[in-house]
Amino acid sequence: MITGFATPEGTDRFRQRFSKQMNAGHFRHATGVPGVEGLWLSSIGIGTYLGEPNDATDRAYTAAISTAGRSGVNVLDTAINYRHQRSERNIGAALEQLISAGELQRDEVLVCTKAGFLSFDADQPPDPREYIMREYVAKGVLDPQQVVGMHCMAPDYLTDQIERSRRNLGLETLDVFYVHNPETQVGSVPGEIFQQRLQAAFALLEEAVQAGKIRWYGTATWSGYRVPPGQKGYMPLETILGLAQQAGGKDHHFRFVQLPFNLGMPEAYGLKNQSLNGGTASLLEVARQNGIAVMASGTLSQGQLAEGLPEFISKKLGMKSDAQNAIQFTRSAPGIVTALIGMSSAEHVKENLAVAEERPAEEEKWRELFRSGG
Repeated sequence: MITGFATPEGTDRFRQRFSKQMNAGHFRHATGVPGVEGLWLSSIGIGTYLGEPNDATDRAYTAAISTAGRSGVNVLDTAINYRHQRSERNIGAALEQLISAGELQRDEVLVCTKAGFLSFDADQPPDPREYIMREYVAKGVLDPQQVVGMHCMAPDYLTDQIERSRRNLGLETLDVFYVHNPETQVGSVPGEIFQQRLQAAFALLEEAVQAGKIRWYGTATWSGYRVPPGQKGYMPLETILGLAQQAGGKDHHFRFVQLPFNLGMPEAYGLKNQSLNGGTASLLEVARQNGIAVMASGTLSQGQLAEGLPEFISKKLGMKSDAQNAIQFTRSAPGIVTALIGMSSAEHVKENLAVAEERPAEEEKWRELFRSGG
């Protein structure tokens, strides 16, 4: 397996290599994030969620990831259950190609993956849940009592998934490991049980950090940080961070959260649904106050924001296409480190990275988008 992990020196080397092609604002520090803030991370990252689990899509993803690495993207995002483990393997294949050719070094790139959903390999069986339960229970890594639907975050299960992800990616150390959509269990088990399960997961991940298998961890969510308190699936970030502190002390390694943030889902900025110092605040405010890096998923909302946007958005953001304006919106948000975009072809990579040749939108102009339709 490839040794090493993302470092300040490596990511700065990567940044310098693209200083002529990319606007300086394309790379940024995760300011105020302990242990992470020295990294230079691209404002656009590549996601690997969509696509059929077949050889043709594998080849397209591997080419897209390789193109991204050659073009100024050093944030790669995946999950073990994406395309039946194939997306992780596509990243692994692309990294091996780039590193073997001397076009990339391991310390230049941040590789992020996730686990929590029951995952299987190869072709989907007729009854995925029954198949997975039988296979994992037989191996002694899954307690059926810990499973909610297709979700499990028990330590033994996550240990198994980390090892599979390391093999799939061909990496000795994963930079960021997310517990995937833990809000799946909120409301399905008592609140006390949910917190016990998440704290146990964090304790396991702190051990994985000490063993050199991961560098940092966090939660990758869909609705957990976006819905109002009291709504099913709601997760208060301060409570989650309290569980991380119980697991790892004040120097815990919970340093990343991921959630959808785009023109259609701006709650991380616009909704004060989180507690902070006795009051309320947005997710982005709470993350900043607590030294957490925020990664935005769903930048184009699976293509829904790639066309048909209101004219005032183009006037404010000034990009050539609706897709580029949507990307510019997300990567310009105060508090967002990287806008993740699913890119399964080299052509999409090149088109989307044209945004990185421009400066992010000025903060005041960006904020005007929230005032009476621009």
